[in-house]
Order: sequence, then C-alpha cells, then structure tokens
Amino acid sequence: MVPDELIRQKTEDIFPEVVQHYRWLHQHPELSYGEKETAAYIAGFLRREGISFKEGIGGEGILATIKGEMEGDGKCMAFVADMDALPVQEQNDVPYKSVYHGVMHACGHDAQAASLMGAVKMVSSLRNRFAGIALFVFQPGEERSPGGACLMLQEGLFSEHNPDFIVKQHAYTDLPAGMVAFHEGTIMASADEVHIKVKGQGGHGALPHELNDTVLAASQIIVAMQQLVSRRIDPFHPMVLSFGKFIANGATNVIPGEVILAGSLRCMQEEDRHRMLQLIPQVAAATAAAYGCSCEVNLPPGYPSVLSNEQITARIRMMTAEFLGETKVSEFPKRMTADDFGFFSQRYPCCYYRFGVAGEKGRMGPLHSATFLIDEQALKTSVAMAAWLTLNSLK
Repeated sequence: MVPDELIRQKTEDIFPEVVQHYRWLHQHPELSYGEKETAAYIAGFLRREGISFKEGIGGEGILATIKGEMEGDGKCMAFVADMDALPVQEQNDVPYKSVYHGVMHACGHDAQAASLMGAVKMVSSLRNRFAGIALFVFQPGEERSPGGACLMLQEGLFSEHNPDFIVKQHAYTDLPAGMVAFHEGTIMASADEVHIKVKGQGGHGALPHELNDTVLAASQIIVAMQQLVSRRIDPFHPMVLSFGKFIANGATNVIPGEVILAGSLRCMQEEDRHRMLQLIPQVAAATAAAYGCSCEVNLPPGYPSVLSNEQITARIRMMTAEFLGETKVSEFPKRMTADDFGFFSQRYPCCYYRFGVAGEKGRMGPLHSATFLIDEQALKTSVAMAAWLTLNSLK
C-alpha cells in the first residue's frame, strides 16, 4: 500500500495549485455541452503534466490514462468528475465569483474537476507504486439530458480499457469539510421528463357544449397521473411524478385549443420506471379522449437510477475509515434527485460517495442556489481521497 503520510504530504504540497484550479473553474463556468474553455483548461494541464489523454468524447469530454509501472496485471478503475455549470446568477461576494452573467458553478462540479486534476497529478507522480490502469473521466453535460455520461459511453469511452469498477465523489453541504459519506444500493432516482400537449376545439367559456375543454382535460390528466403512482405502483417503491408547468393561454372567457403540461418522473426501481413510461401515454390519451380531446406525449430519454454497488462501496468505505479515521466517515440518505452517473452504474460496479464542503461558519447556500460555495479546505480531503483510493485499489 502507498503510505498514508505520503499521500497527505503530497496533498499539502499541491493544495495551492488545486485551489488555483478550483478558483479558475469557479470563475469561468459553462453550461452543459458548451464546456469549451473548461475542457481546454483541463487539457492544457494534462499536456503540461505529460499525461496521456483523449479529448472531444461525447462533446467536450476528456479521458486521461495513467498506467502503473509495477509488474503484474493489476486492475483497471475509473474516477469521474463533472465539468458543467448551471444557469444561476451568482450572489457570492468572492474575488473569484463567476465572470459570466447568469451562469454559475452551483453544484460543486468545479470542486469535482479540480480535485480530480490534483489526484491525476499525484497518481502520475507515483505511477511506480502501482500496477494496472487508472482512468480519469472529465465529463460534460451532467445537468442536462441526454447526459454527458450517456454520450461518452456511446462514443466508446472505455473501448481501449474497460474498468473493473468506477468511482465518483460529489460535494455535500450537510457535512463539514474533512468528512465523507456513503450509502449502499440504489441511492438516487431515475429522472425522465414528461411533456404532454392536450388539443381540442377551443371556444367561448360560456358555451362549453360547443367546445372541447382542454383545460379540464389537462387538469384531469394530472390527477390521473397521481393515481397511477398511488394505485399502479407498489407503495413500498419510492416514486415521484410532479408537474411544474401548466400553460393554458386562454382568457377569462376563452378556452384555448391547446394546453401544455411538463413534469418530471423520478423512480428508484428501473422496473417501475419502464412500466410508468408505458402507462403515462396510455392514461393521458384515454383521459383526454374522455373530454373529446387528443394529446401528444413526449418522453425524451432520461437518466437511470444510480446504484452504489454494495461490495465495492463497503470496501471503499472500509479503506476510507482506515485513511481518514472512522469519525470522519458518515452515511448520507437516499434522495429522489438524479445524476447521469446512473448510466455508468447500470453497466459497471460503481461507488458514489459525497465529501463534506461546509465550513466552520456553518452551512452555506444549498446546491443549485446562488449562494452555494464550498470551504476550500474540503479540497484537501477530496484530492487525497481520489488519489489514495486509486493508488491502493490498483496495488
């Protein structure tokens, strides 16, 4: 095993550089599938470090490869970090706040990417300490369908080296910097958009018998969708179907000829997800027809649920407790939020863990908020963890 103290010392040595990476990334956020500057910055770093990599995978995705120099077959593992930002106007008063209006790293992907850059540098310097192959994935488009993970896999991300397992770490505001949290099994839900357009003969609101009430039909469709969840799905299987858009552009006395609905389906079980994706168009069409209307249903491909493999996660949790100490290891709850890491976890054994980013002053703004900002001391843990797990998993 690579000694703990060696990893800690190297982490301290490169910490200023990692902070510099983090601040540059935070200051230059880019939305999903437009991460050109981000990818160029990371590629420039990899070139300077003399690390082999491929770019332009699934858009702006990058795959860096480091081969161990010790004898033996060794294993192959991959570590994943996201690169994209969110359409949020930053309200933090820091010198490195976003320079782009309406775009911000509000989900910690800047910290993910900077941490992986630090880990790459450290693993590269210690390649004589392990056998096997370490893959580092800098992924675009996590925040927007179809998902950068899906696109990178479709373009043969692992065509040369197929990983035995894959790991990802994510910022966690509910824990202080220096701590990490795990959970085994299905940890996050699938996510599918639901778009429904209800059509009918509009007309005067005072003459309902001469028209098709698209507003009433759309309202009943929403009610029917909730009944699908409560009556067609096992109540012990978590599921959420929420509609956040209802556009009926009529008037006080005008029933419009078209109503638009948009919502989100979240499921923990993939079987339930596929069943609902079949039922939603059927029930929507039947409900609309009951009011003399028709409907169009669009269900674009979404993200599958995220699985944290029990065996892999238990082993990494044990390794983490040895490295950080048992008091620094916690557990996070399951959530109905989603991550396109699900595309990886449905194909490979995976571990998804969270690292604490809250500072001494307490919790900052939540994820996806205009005041989200990590305590930079958290980067010491995230860099050290990524490097230590990689080196000691490929011994």
